[in-house]
Amino acid sequence: MGNSVDTIALHGGYNPGNGEPRQVPIYQSTTWKYATSEDMGKLFDLEASGYFYTRLQNPTNDFVASKLCAMEGGFAGMLTCSGQAANFFAVFNICEAGDHFIASANIYGGTYNLFGVTFKKMGIECTFVDQTLPLEELQKYIRPNTKCIFGETITNPTVDILDIEKFAALAHNNGIPLIIDNTFATPVNCRPIEFGCDIVTHSTTKYIDGHGSSVGGAIIDSGNFDWMAHADKFPGLCTPDESYHGLTYATKFGKAAYITKATAQLMRDFGSIQSPQNAYYIQIGLESLPVRMARHCANAQKVAEFLASDDRIAWVKYPGLESDSQHELAKKYCPKGTCGVMCFGVKGGREASIKFMDSLEFATIATHVADCKTLLLHPASHTHRQLTDEQLAEAGIPSDLIRFSVGMEDPDDIIADLKQALDKIG
Repeated sequence: MGNSVDTIALHGGYNPGNGEPRQVPIYQSTTWKYATSEDMGKLFDLEASGYFYTRLQNPTNDFVASKLCAMEGGFAGMLTCSGQAANFFAVFNICEAGDHFIASANIYGGTYNLFGVTFKKMGIECTFVDQTLPLEELQKYIRPNTKCIFGETITNPTVDILDIEKFAALAHNNGIPLIIDNTFATPVNCRPIEFGCDIVTHSTTKYIDGHGSSVGGAIIDSGNFDWMAHADKFPGLCTPDESYHGLTYATKFGKAAYITKATAQLMRDFGSIQSPQNAYYIQIGLESLPVRMARHCANAQKVAEFLASDDRIAWVKYPGLESDSQHELAKKYCPKGTCGVMCFGVKGGREASIKFMDSLEFATIATHVADCKTLLLHPASHTHRQLTDEQLAEAGIPSDLIRFSVGMEDPDDIIADLKQALDKIG
């Protein structure tokens, strides 16, 4: 098999033998049969590999996780029931009550709430930082109990590009891992591990699925972070786990320690498994991901250029535009293109934005994003409608901001739809 992401998308993760199914089978079973009590006992003690209960692992899921892991250039991976579960597991696997971590302030609102509100209730504190700050300024936020740093390759919805190498340096200078949500870029357009990221997460619900058919998430570990070199910071990985007879993950499983703990401990206790049926949908999505991402990016570039040239548009944010403040970072980290998502404002503010959206003919108002069909959302009217314009500004979300997810339709048709909607608002 070749090393190209395009080839891995088709052939990675599953290698059928003679007379075996060509496509990944769906193992729609809760349990597996074993001949003896001892055989099953070894699985529960992590002394043997295998399957016994789908709440922890399932072959279909593992095939798909292996493919995505290979596409990201990682060492081990796992699927979760949602992207939110993936980000929860990724951080909680190495943080416990009394710990602290850092995250970019630009991340997706659902993740922001998870980190800033729910984790706080669990005794884990998150500090949100301006990701454009220089390294020496960011260093001031590091504490003795800081256990990781989190960011998004391309932020949702503001489509800012994370300077991965800067944050990798910050993390590694302080003996902690860098976790990056790579949902918008996908491994087709950016492989964060190549720039120093240690752990990658995904909401597979978005581009990886691509068709709005299944909710899911994934965690990919690079295997590069040396947990035992910083054993005092990560007792969960580097000291005995009494729930597995005193087993120490980092010494027993080496590079697979992080994913093994997340599976054997967190998935065991929280049960946030992705269904085998949904994993199969993800497998189908991965096969066409490289082709689809190229189309999304090409379409988005044309749409962004149109919007930037129209006097009825107040502003456009898309890293593919040469005028965009993120353009140089985009060329460095996403040389093949970023994604199909952009944001812009219509002159006239909130009311004009609402009229514009209601005037579109096939671009769909939806909570979803990164889909094969063109979708849009107006946070001031939808996800953040309880906030005043002043509160929106404090949250960094202008009242006129429209998140526009460019699909795979003919780009001229998308632009024509935008034009006729703009015509209706005057």
